[in-house]
Amino acid sequence: MGDKKLVEVNGLTKEFRVNSSIWKNSRAVVHAVTDVTFDIYEGETLALVGESGCGKSTLGRLILSLIEPTRGTVTFDGVNMQSLKSEQLRTMRRQMQIIFQDPYASLNPRWTIRDIVAEPLVTHKVYKTKDEVTARVQELLKKCGIRPEYMNRYPHQFSGGQRQRVGIARALALNPKLIVCDEPVSALDVSIQSQVLNLLGDLQKEMALTYLFISHDLSVVRYLSDRVCVMFLGKMCELGVTRDIYDKPLHPYTRFLLEAVPKPNPRLRKEDKNMLEGDIPSPVNPPSGCRFHTRCPYAKDICAQQEPALRSVEGRLVACHLVG
Repeated sequence: MGDKKLVEVNGLTKEFRVNSSIWKNSRAVVHAVTDVTFDIYEGETLALVGESGCGKSTLGRLILSLIEPTRGTVTFDGVNMQSLKSEQLRTMRRQMQIIFQDPYASLNPRWTIRDIVAEPLVTHKVYKTKDEVTARVQELLKKCGIRPEYMNRYPHQFSGGQRQRVGIARALALNPKLIVCDEPVSALDVSIQSQVLNLLGDLQKEMALTYLFISHDLSVVRYLSDRVCVMFLGKMCELGVTRDIYDKPLHPYTRFLLEAVPKPNPRLRKEDKNMLEGDIPSPVNPPSGCRFHTRCPYAKDICAQQEPALRSVEGRLVACHLVG
């Protein structure tokens, strides 16, 4: 991991307005991401973890400028993404790509593998001739573990793991600096997951890539990430070095997440696991104060009254009144 900041996220907030009822004209607001601030350094893997609906994927799309933030800014390689015009943004997007969660839905079934991987090369007019494009596609497929002679086949002729390798090859086509990995192995068999994770690790070392790795699987995150950012209902709970987070989680929500991870060794299992009770609050009407206080067994009166600030504790950032 380098010392240079590649991505700077400052006060990022995204609110979606939706119809609160099919019978009413009033519109509700979904608080998907609220006041998120962090940096991503060159060459590192920053993992975003949390339950489904906590805003992980929305945050990834905000960083890529696929959707516009309600408030806040994203600075990529020293450039404020919100200040760019459409053509400038199109040029900047060459340096950032995404690997999608579903390898079945993310590839056009009517296109050959060659055309799928070549799409960004053609869109950005990287090469002048078709032969140059084809040679680059073959190189990328080989790098990702797909035999180049298969490039004229269609997605339905490949397994899920092979399709995800094709998706990775497409993401690498323009030699990006940042890749957002949005649950890239969650749809794959466990035996295939490790192969894809090893591929991502090897490519990162070879090409000096920076990853924002979005996942709900904490065992996968521990294997691949340098730092971990824990989110709950659109807010950051804890951010720190992976080893510190796993060895000594400070935020109660982080502790519960780690407690829920299955342990294959029977000797390490607890019969009386501490499990979270109650339902996740609605992002349309989030709780006052700390958003986790309605499910936190340690909550005090202040937790419901005052929102905790994200502050430095033991070398990491934690948003909790009870930690410090």
